[in-house]
Amino acid sequence: MSLSTLDPKTALIVIDLQQGVAVLPTAHPVPTVVAHAARLANAFRARGLPVVLVNVAGFAPGRNEQPRRSAPQDPNWSTLLSELGAQAGDHLVTKRTWGAFTGTDLEDYLRRWGVTQVVVCGIATSIGVESTARQAHELGFNVALAVDAMTDVSGEAHTNSVQRIFPRLGETATTRELLDLLRASATRTPA
Repeated sequence: MSLSTLDPKTALIVIDLQQGVAVLPTAHPVPTVVAHAARLANAFRARGLPVVLVNVAGFAPGRNEQPRRSAPQDPNWSTLLSELGAQAGDHLVTKRTWGAFTGTDLEDYLRRWGVTQVVVCGIATSIGVESTARQAHELGFNVALAVDAMTDVSGEAHTNSVQRIFPRLGETATTRELLDLLRASATRTPA
């Protein structure tokens, strides 16, 4: 289902738009994804809504069948992209797993703000974005996904998440649709 409304307390969660991730080959152009995420972040900030910027700086423990990449040697690998225009009021979450809630203060932060809905975007659609959206859904948040403000290293994985997984977790929208809903909610007067 496409996005129907934004709750009065909605937060934006931007996943892994950082130097070490932005250089990966992706299904959609990273500059476009980053530009959409930055527009959303600016709109949320302008309305006094929380903006959460997430970066990844490690790996989850445990074995898997794929060879583990070595830890990034570049000291700027985890640095958020400057295009996001990080502000002092933004909340930074550094994760070491796919999802942004595991082992972080994200849930506590959102609950303190009274957040009932999250909008999630970033890289990679089928990993960090999907994992964070699943966790938010399991924690009882309404979930919205900005589908043109995300991409994946696999076009097939991106499409699977957007078409099959996300409709089961929440609602989807484009950046334009989200910005229109933000504008409309700003003009409504409280009852």
